[in-house]
Amino acid sequence: MSAPSPSAGAATQSADRGAFRGRTAFIFAAIGSAVGLGNIWRFPAVAYDNGGGAFILPYLVALLTAGIPLLFLDYAIGHRWRGSAPAAWRRFRRWTEFIGWWQVLIALIIALYYALILAWATNYTIFSLDQRWGDDAAGFFGEYTQALGGAEATVSFDYVPAVLISMMVMWLAVIIVMALGVQKGIAASSIIFIPLLVVMFVILVVRSLFLPGALDGLDAFFRPHWGALLDPGVWIAAYGQIFFSLSVAFGIMLTYASYLKKKTDLTGSGLVVGFANSSFEILCGIGVFSALGFMAQAQGVQIDEVVASGVGLAFIAFPTIISEAPAGALIGVLFFGSLVLAGFTSLISIVEVVIAAVQDKFGLARVPSTLLVCVPIAVVSTVLFSTTMGLPLLDVMDKWANEYGIVAAALVSSLIVAYVVRGMPTLRDHLNGRGSFPIGRWWYACVAIIAPLVLGVSLIISTWNLLTADGTYEGYPAWFVLVFGWVMAIGLVVVAIGLSLIPWPAGSNLHKADSDGDPIAPEVVSGQGLVARPEAETPHELRSAGH
Repeated sequence: MSAPSPSAGAATQSADRGAFRGRTAFIFAAIGSAVGLGNIWRFPAVAYDNGGGAFILPYLVALLTAGIPLLFLDYAIGHRWRGSAPAAWRRFRRWTEFIGWWQVLIALIIALYYALILAWATNYTIFSLDQRWGDDAAGFFGEYTQALGGAEATVSFDYVPAVLISMMVMWLAVIIVMALGVQKGIAASSIIFIPLLVVMFVILVVRSLFLPGALDGLDAFFRPHWGALLDPGVWIAAYGQIFFSLSVAFGIMLTYASYLKKKTDLTGSGLVVGFANSSFEILCGIGVFSALGFMAQAQGVQIDEVVASGVGLAFIAFPTIISEAPAGALIGVLFFGSLVLAGFTSLISIVEVVIAAVQDKFGLARVPSTLLVCVPIAVVSTVLFSTTMGLPLLDVMDKWANEYGIVAAALVSSLIVAYVVRGMPTLRDHLNGRGSFPIGRWWYACVAIIAPLVLGVSLIISTWNLLTADGTYEGYPAWFVLVFGWVMAIGLVVVAIGLSLIPWPAGSNLHKADSDGDPIAPEVVSGQGLVARPEAETPHELRSAGH
């Protein structure tokens, strides 16, 4: 079925969506999205647990065979069809619009709980100055969050004032940045925050390297355990880290690419973003394990007894290090300040997926669409997560949003593009139109075979582990996991299909020309590439033989 042609009147109207001023702005924004909390608190522990220095090999293979190829896929769809996730997927092929709404809903769920972690990090940046947690970081974190643990988790609206205030401040900052638009808000904040983040983390790494025991920590992090390469679980872990770190498959990179100028080098930009993200992850590993080496020596224990990830690393292990280290306040401000910056640039990219969809659906200007999206999200996020149930709710929703949101959406979208619609030739030719790094059969193999295989196996293993585990996930009540895990994840797909069936209003951006006043490229023709035309200035002007 072909997409409806815009009316003659609508065709003269241009969609006022905003745009990046140039490739540099886009690269900073894309790196800002990719570099997030997972780089700092997830990668070091994943690498340590999966072969240490030897993990770098499967990690690089995963980057080159899944991360960057899927990044290119997102770029191609967003850039060619010039829209938010729902609009771009609808223009790709009418019935695939549900994938776009699925990605929007995944971003919506993640945005709700992501702000909670930023609120904690903001408070802990201040707590670092006087090391308010004293000698018991774990006990202090429990008192600070007042979190319900394990079997006690339930729906509770007992608010934690310190968290409530920080979340409100965080959402106010998000609303201001998003209202400023694509270039003055998203790009400008990333251009300031990403260099600042790198400088802060480099100072943190240098300071950590001079702590007693730092070299022992680095030895534990980089010492290769080559036997681990024979373990399929290590490879699955490497691909999992790349998927979650690079911001692929849930609408962010697709949306950002839709704001790019038509003559942009997409493949060269993708390589810069991919390798910049991975370089920062390795830098995080060096900083974190230098500090953990010091902690192990100070406590007279082995490194493996202090290695932690996620919330445990950030809010229990690091405060302990800060209390014991010389110039601990400096380390604390740098570490938690880095978490805030990395998390904030990621949060604005997540929220942008939702704003762009609403803006395209209703043809709204930037500020109204920002307020229409951000105010309800901020209210729901604050009402649910600044409570004593915030931590268990975050834990469950994060697990299912990642496994049955991001991973499942990546699997479904890659299979549909490669085998159902057979749109790879068109996307390949669009990427090669201006790309400095030509792609061909290797990209086909990665998107159509390697990525779906790894994603499918990962999903099966994860599901098997959840269903056969003794007890429920993290000991939470079965109904809590059912409602906020399984029902939420399945509900996203059902709601996405429902949203894709709702007609687009006449004033929506779907029926308008793009921001430059040019017509939108037609639907993809199955199995056909784009016909080269010497006079074509942009890949958007190229058409398949079927058109």
